[in-house]
Amino acid sequence: MLTRGSPLLVDWTRSLGQETGAEFTFLLTAGRTECFFQTVLKDWTLEVEYQVIAGAGLDVGFTLTDPSGHRVVSDFRSSDGIHAVDSTQDGDYQLCFDNSYSKLAAKMVFFEVVVDAQGLSGRAGDEAPWGPEDAADSYNMEGYNMEDIRTSMDSVHRRLERIRHFQNLLRSTEARDRYLLEDNLWRVSFWSCLNLLVVLAVASTQVYTLRRLFQDNRRTST
Repeated sequence: MLTRGSPLLVDWTRSLGQETGAEFTFLLTAGRTECFFQTVLKDWTLEVEYQVIAGAGLDVGFTLTDPSGHRVVSDFRSSDGIHAVDSTQDGDYQLCFDNSYSKLAAKMVFFEVVVDAQGLSGRAGDEAPWGPEDAADSYNMEGYNMEDIRTSMDSVHRRLERIRHFQNLLRSTEARDRYLLEDNLWRVSFWSCLNLLVVLAVASTQVYTLRRLFQDNRRTST
């Protein structure tokens, strides 16, 4: 379960057989550090992937700390990152996103956490793995062994979840690219309008100066 400080933060979690995961997009305000906690048991694998999708500079600091307080991952002002850690003890891992160096710009951050039990689903309270005694009791249906069918279904399920994972990453990348395009469009429009005003001002000044040069203000007496 992924938590932010004390309250539950993530809207939903998903189960991928022996994997559980969660993803979240949040606004990291300027000058602040946000931390999240994920419970991991010994010999499990914790995978964290994050990406800054909006905000000046598109960068944040990231640290991953194990239950004993040792920092196992540290990124400074990175736009994205992927980290996988094998847990050596039971406890809560701390994930922190740092924007304290930015005093004005807030950042929009997307991250995903996947916990892989590595076949130890019995410790997590899930259904026991398919064993030899179950295989002995399985029966054939139209020439197919039930264990083979279950294995194939699990494989298809894992691949579909992996596809969904990459689709989420593509959506976050698209959101970041769209933010860059909109920001660049605003900059180009602003400087184009400014240059146009400068050109019009220079042209008006030149016309006025030339008219003043050829204007004869001397009066002729009759």
